[in-house]
Amino acid sequence: MPRHFLIAAMLAGFALPAVAEDAAPPRTIRNAPAPRALELAAYIYSASNVCGYKIGVPEFDAVLSKMNTKSEDVSPRGPFGARIQGIFAMMSNDMALHREQSCIAVAGEYGPEGSIAKNVLQPMAAGETLPPAPQAPDATPAK
Repeated sequence: MPRHFLIAAMLAGFALPAVAEDAAPPRTIRNAPAPRALELAAYIYSASNVCGYKIGVPEFDAVLSKMNTKSEDVSPRGPFGARIQGIFAMMSNDMALHREQSCIAVAGEYGPEGSIAKNVLQPMAAGETLPPAPQAPDATPAK
């Protein structure tokens, strides 16, 4: 007899999670952007960082929309920002090592006369500068 109660309790324990899942409200599943969209965003951000280009927001959004992605999803502070920042760091380091060739290549692909998309990356206007990079704190010890 105790054996039957034990088996019944085990079966009830297995059934309860399934019942609890049915009672939970349905959650919307958000699909991650395609890996190609993440790579493109990191590439554009890297080129802007290393080469000093401005990003043409409407043009960038148009390229991303062809990949069924929104710019909010691939922003460094967006839901997939950690992935973007990881790819960005690797690409920026590589571009910085070969700055001249990289800047020429990226301008040919996404610059004003780009072969893939035009005006995604735009040269800085005369007299326009990038915002200053954050400075590291002074390393001298306090007296």
